[in-house]
Amino acid sequence: MQLGLINSAWAQAGRDTEWGIQKTKEIGFDTIDIFTDPLDIDVVERRLIKDECDRVGLPIVSVCCVAVGLIDFNPTVQRFHFDRVRAYLDLVYEYQAKNLLLVLGEYIWNQEVIPPEEQWEAAVDNCQQLGEYAESLGIQIALELEPFPLSLLNNVENMVRFLDDVDHPAVAANIDVSHLVLADVSPKELARLKGRAIHVHISDCDGEKHGDLPPGRGVVKFEPYLKEIGKLGIDGAVSIELEYSPDPDRIEEWVQEAYESTARLMEKTGLRG
Repeated sequence: MQLGLINSAWAQAGRDTEWGIQKTKEIGFDTIDIFTDPLDIDVVERRLIKDECDRVGLPIVSVCCVAVGLIDFNPTVQRFHFDRVRAYLDLVYEYQAKNLLLVLGEYIWNQEVIPPEEQWEAAVDNCQQLGEYAESLGIQIALELEPFPLSLLNNVENMVRFLDDVDHPAVAANIDVSHLVLADVSPKELARLKGRAIHVHISDCDGEKHGDLPPGRGVVKFEPYLKEIGKLGIDGAVSIELEYSPDPDRIEEWVQEAYESTARLMEKTGLRG
């Protein structure tokens, strides 16, 4: 598998887009994932991202999208987010990427008032339709497993159940190693995602809270997870996800450290030659 970086690491430290892409290539990453909103950037920024990635030889694998409104109980809110995700899928196609990393929402009001089954069905219906559109573009949707108690997809069991209900070849799973640890998912459970996972995120955490730290800074025992991921035969990338560096002025060192520690782990477990 290739080793990539989600470019939000640079943006959250105040670095501009072009500089971040260049630095990603300079450090040695094989690929890049783009965190942006097609409704929030102008045509100049939109074009700059692709042109600069092409110029430095850094393929875009995934575009990240958070669309919690897909399960909102207001039909107008759902329609807006549905159209917004379609715009993201257009961007994935335009950037010649492989997938849209899609984050669904959480059950509201502690699963009271609004029956949780209704939110689940809304997510299934919307993902089926979005899967149809993605397939027409020759791309896929990778669903994020979030470790929070009220997230729809908060463990492997729920991910498998959701994929079964959606039942569309263009809708698959993303694997986030630190999320698995926070959700108390054992490495062996990943076998259930054989043929159903298409992308991987990697970061460390303290074992209690969502952290997105460079591997080695937290408590995650990566090797068992990476070995199981290797058995899944995913033809894609392991993308490092780093959020909110404690010292933005030293973001280059933060990303360099994450690259080196992840590269060692991937080489040791046979994921990257």
